[in-house]
Amino acid sequence: MLESNKDEADRCIEIAEINIKFGNREKAEKFLHKAERLYPSTKAKELLIKISSMKDHAKESPQVRRRQPAAAKAESTPVEFTPDQLEAVKRIKSCKDYYEILEVTKDATDSVIKKSYKKLALQLHPDKNKAPGAAEAFKAIGNAVAVLTDPEKRKQYDLFGSEASNMPNRASSQSASQHYSRGFEADITAEELFNMFFGGGFPQQNVYVRRGGRWARSGETNTSQSRHEQQNGYTAFVQMLPILILIILSMMSSLFISDPVYSLHATQKFIVQRHTEHLHIPYYVKETFHNEYQGSLKRLEATIEEEFITNLRHACHRERNYRETMIWKARNFGDEELFKKAQSIATPSCATLNELRPHHR
Repeated sequence: MLESNKDEADRCIEIAEINIKFGNREKAEKFLHKAERLYPSTKAKELLIKISSMKDHAKESPQVRRRQPAAAKAESTPVEFTPDQLEAVKRIKSCKDYYEILEVTKDATDSVIKKSYKKLALQLHPDKNKAPGAAEAFKAIGNAVAVLTDPEKRKQYDLFGSEASNMPNRASSQSASQHYSRGFEADITAEELFNMFFGGGFPQQNVYVRRGGRWARSGETNTSQSRHEQQNGYTAFVQMLPILILIILSMMSSLFISDPVYSLHATQKFIVQRHTEHLHIPYYVKETFHNEYQGSLKRLEATIEEEFITNLRHACHRERNYRETMIWKARNFGDEELFKKAQSIATPSCATLNELRPHHR
């Protein structure tokens, strides 16, 4: 028998055990028979016998079931996680690199990587996923997004991270997030990263009511109200802490990290003009760009276009706000001449954005 068959058989047995706890006898029996076909084992046979006894037990009269021992009833207590949640954790543990963890390609842009992280973070957060190893899997996706959204770390990971992916996979949950991250980990905790993406906490669906001059969750007592007020200052500090850490890290890293690869404006260092292939956005690089840059040009230009579009949107928003403010002032003062001038104020960034929009992916 192939060793790979044994691993797959063990996986089928684990899924069967979960379904037994949930009372899904037919599904459990299906996976146990599959395990027996892949790699016969004593454990699978014992579980099949257990399922058979469960079926016989289900046919017993109500009087017999009432005499059932308390210990046997305890076995039917459902676990706190679903088979899908356990499968999500196991998938992370079996991954060999950060791209596989986040289910993205090596050419993925920051926005695609962040979108994938948000989806997985909601699925694997320990507050929602109680499966064994969920905390380690949650930490793994945090490390992955922190490294792959940092241009310098991602470049180093692309160059040297493959060495770590060749290491043998480890079954221990304590080392599940290490064989693909050797030397490439986040500078802040997985929980701090999660708070940065979701605004300071796990999304909730609470009902709020007005009580005592402030908004509070429905059912919150007066005692908790006073305690909440005392903790306001501390909570605000905790929510600002990730931002402060990022500011400090960026200030420190500027002392050690080399110059950026490109600039959207010509400078003394960035003097060679280039254009992106898709939107033909102009950008500038050093004279040594062709010799020094070893990353993916396609991914670099996708990042440039994303930054350029974001800057245009901000500029367009400022231009429209200024024009609307001037129109409001003219109307407020009843100045017809000023009103005409305000209406004719140009918004060049908005115009450029509209021209690019049909071509922007």
